[in-house]
Amino acid sequence: MPYPEMMIAPMREDLRNIGFQELTTPDEVDAVLGGEKRTTLLVVNSVCGCSAGAARPGVHMSLQNENKPEVLTTVFAGQDMEATERARDYITGYPPSSPSVALFGGGELIWMLERHQIQGRSPEQIAEDLKRAYDEHCAA
Repeated sequence: MPYPEMMIAPMREDLRNIGFQELTTPDEVDAVLGGEKRTTLLVVNSVCGCSAGAARPGVHMSLQNENKPEVLTTVFAGQDMEATERARDYITGYPPSSPSVALFGGGELIWMLERHQIQGRSPEQIAEDLKRAYDEHCAA
């Protein structure tokens, strides 16, 4: 059962306030991940206190990098369940994980940061992993 919207609204805002497009339906997910050829970051947001609490600021810090994805998107696991399920259809080769961060390029998954790589780490460490991925996959 989803959490009350008023409880998770600040968690949604964390990413929307820094330019993320929230995808709340399967059609919205398909419209972006199904046809976007530019580098696209998908954050699978979640309520999970420790991991998501470090992931969201880590993502924010990572975007201060010179190289970064051109398109920023997010789905909210456990809330927008159909959209999250559809997004996971594009994350091939990885089990469902939230929070998590997926980087797409040319319409294909090219890099993934799973929950087990987020859990127990600081936002700064998460940001460094993301920056390395951006430098490798998003360089001009």
